[in-house]
Amino acid sequence: MCYFKMKYPIYINKLVTAKVKLLTVALFVLFASCKSTSTVTSQKENANSSFVQVKGDQFYLNGNSYYFIGTNYWYGALLGASKEGNRERLISELDLMKSIGINNLRILVGAEGDGNIYQVHPTLQPKQGEYNESLLDGLDFLLNEMRKRNMYAVLYMNNNWIWSGGMSQYLKWNGYGEVPNPFLEEHTWNDYMTYTKQFHECEPCMKAYFKHIKFVIQRTNKYSNTKYVDDPTVMSWQVANEPRVLMTPKHEQAFTKWLNKTVSIINAIAPNQLISTGAEGERGYLDDIDMYKRVHSNKDIDYLTMHMWPKNWGWYNVNNEKATLKKSIDKANAYIDRHLVVSKELNKPIVVSEFGFPRKKESNKPYASVENRDAFYSAVINRVLESYKGKKNLAGLNFWGFGGYGIANSNHDIWQKGDDFTGDPPQEPQGLNTVFSSDYSTLNIIKEANLQLKN
Repeated sequence: MCYFKMKYPIYINKLVTAKVKLLTVALFVLFASCKSTSTVTSQKENANSSFVQVKGDQFYLNGNSYYFIGTNYWYGALLGASKEGNRERLISELDLMKSIGINNLRILVGAEGDGNIYQVHPTLQPKQGEYNESLLDGLDFLLNEMRKRNMYAVLYMNNNWIWSGGMSQYLKWNGYGEVPNPFLEEHTWNDYMTYTKQFHECEPCMKAYFKHIKFVIQRTNKYSNTKYVDDPTVMSWQVANEPRVLMTPKHEQAFTKWLNKTVSIINAIAPNQLISTGAEGERGYLDDIDMYKRVHSNKDIDYLTMHMWPKNWGWYNVNNEKATLKKSIDKANAYIDRHLVVSKELNKPIVVSEFGFPRKKESNKPYASVENRDAFYSAVINRVLESYKGKKNLAGLNFWGFGGYGIANSNHDIWQKGDDFTGDPPQEPQGLNTVFSSDYSTLNIIKEANLQLKN
């Protein structure tokens, strides 16, 4: 509704009849203008209703609240590639996911670099600014197939970690020397993170990254003939996988400046789609929940994310599985609770966009027990179901990760060229955290949860 206030009262008499007539005409024009503005706003809302939207601390889709139990499917575009991919497997896996209610997939847009050992291969950008057309075609194909199935994509544009090239690759491209690979004996994780934190102040790196963002987001899908920015299949653009404030609190200023610039660019070219950071939560901000809140206070960051890795973070011990399973669940609940407070304070939804749990005895064999994993999954999934029932701010999760019909090579642990892609990134034991099509108990937990989330 349009409101207006007259500055002075009008007294009608014969001497001012002409002025009143003029005023009447002016008021008619004003009301007509207000009505027109209201109509335009309504039309815009209707046009955007097929996109996942945020209102306060809730997601909405087609006018209804939207909660989800989804997955990480980082290699989806690689399966869709026109030359190197396996589209038959991709279609089968999308159908399997759809059958258990999964409709939200978190996907890597593409890797950078020459795909050395411990890294994704093939890469989307073998050289800076040069693209593998087969992989771009794969992303088009994947999104079009998801569109057919009413599935929604969270697409992350970069990576804090070396396994897909990411920020360290941009530094290498722009004269910062060789990347200190932490998976080699001569380098440590501190070496790697000290190197990588330079990205957020590397002007040519950021310029190339911003160019990459614009190139991808403004692309037109060859299969649907729809621009990515006009495609409701894209729920969210994520700035990166686990972007972090690295090493010291002094890095926060440079990091935040880079983050806000990135968010501003995405928001300008994709106003109908959501923006998230891809952050781990306080873990990625020197275990400082207040820093996490400060960094995410930007109004154009539409929702928050957090990740949890009980094994990597020392919550879970293979030599004491029963006791540390309980410890892991307790710590996960406490971690979620701390971030729900920030979510409420910032009035934004929050998603557990990564969490993983190993098979029994940290085996990567597909027949190894997933009893402990199922217990952890159930605990985290139940938090989303409770939030759904109370219409609260924990809006969904993406477990890590879906391996579908992939088969881990039993002759070696890490991924090698020619192996199937699984849910585990190349540098990790293949199958360790992966949910395969044969993990019936886990898939059933996910299916039952998604049935409860139907509106």
